[in-house]
Amino acid sequence: MKPADPAMSAHPARMILILALAPAVGLGIGRFAYSLVLPDMRDALGWSYSTAGFMNTVNAIGYLAGALGAASFVRRFGLFRSVAIGALACLISLAICALSAKVLIFSFARLLAGLGAALIVVGGGTLAATIAQSRPSQSAFLISLFYIGPGTGLIISGLVSPFLLQWFGTGSWWIVWIALAAISVPMIVPFLLSPIDTSTVTASDAPPAVTLKPVAPYLAGYFLFGAGYIAYMTFLIAYVRDAGGDAAAQSLIWCMIGLAGCIAPWLWRGLTTGSSGGGGITAMLIAISTIGTVIALIGTSTPVLALSAFVFGSAFFSVTTATTAFARLNYPPAAWPKAIGIFTIMFSLGQALGPFATGAITDATGSLTYALYLSAAAMILGCVLCALQRPLARSTL
Repeated sequence: MKPADPAMSAHPARMILILALAPAVGLGIGRFAYSLVLPDMRDALGWSYSTAGFMNTVNAIGYLAGALGAASFVRRFGLFRSVAIGALACLISLAICALSAKVLIFSFARLLAGLGAALIVVGGGTLAATIAQSRPSQSAFLISLFYIGPGTGLIISGLVSPFLLQWFGTGSWWIVWIALAAISVPMIVPFLLSPIDTSTVTASDAPPAVTLKPVAPYLAGYFLFGAGYIAYMTFLIAYVRDAGGDAAAQSLIWCMIGLAGCIAPWLWRGLTTGSSGGGGITAMLIAISTIGTVIALIGTSTPVLALSAFVFGSAFFSVTTATTAFARLNYPPAAWPKAIGIFTIMFSLGQALGPFATGAITDATGSLTYALYLSAAAMILGCVLCALQRPLARSTL
């Protein structure tokens, strides 16, 4: 009898938590920490809100390109190696961000971070879903553990970035990027030393087709969620600072998003486990994210904005969890990378539109409040569309 693979003998929760180190670096730090550094970069470099938003648009374009090629990339390199390559790309992008303030070079770094993050989401999400098959009754909860990673990265960046900026003063944005890159190295090492590719889906040279028409409401809703949530994430810290929030307030509010994201798997465990395969759970989670955004429009005191961040953070990572679960419940395993890739493409299209559009509106109106209005409106419509999605019959796909 062939001896058991040591990686396979590990508890699935432990395997997925190790896997979660990749999105901690690739998403929680590599993608989202830019929002913490953005106000100082605007001050020091004279960027408009359009330029600042464009950097996240470029990031989303990279995310889109990565999502478009992720299924083929996974088939060629395997799930674990795809995630590892994505994590290393995000680490390199952090280092490049510290090297130059030139728009072209910085844009390339943000593009690279988007490419890497997409590989992490598609490959990692598929790998988490594959590992979770070993415990069918806990599969949704196990998948959600993967999305603890981004929340952890948010907390780490939130505890570091505002205080470094305060300590070193205006123009110290490059020091923050160096610090974040240095912190990310020891976070990636345990993941790279724990190969956990247990999937059989990469063996298929011709994965089943994934038709778009049956999931059109879900795709449109996920697109709008992508546009709405990224507007909130991109400009939240600038909004806090404009309201008079100091480094401690910025750190607290950002960490509230990460903390809520980390406890979300337990908070929504019953809901995600009980999903029937339709879009109702996704719609509910988008609605909660919208409520968090609206709270920020009610008042600008630190407690109110901290509550906004916590409510928003409690659900927005879980929307991606619900989407992974939707793919798992409605498609055969061989189609998971392609299905998750398609959902990620729509999500990244929304992300590409959101930051630049809201930045342009902010430049025109002179107020970040309108960015939050646009964010909430997009998510409300996305919630309605996802609610219209019904479970799919696999025989019709």
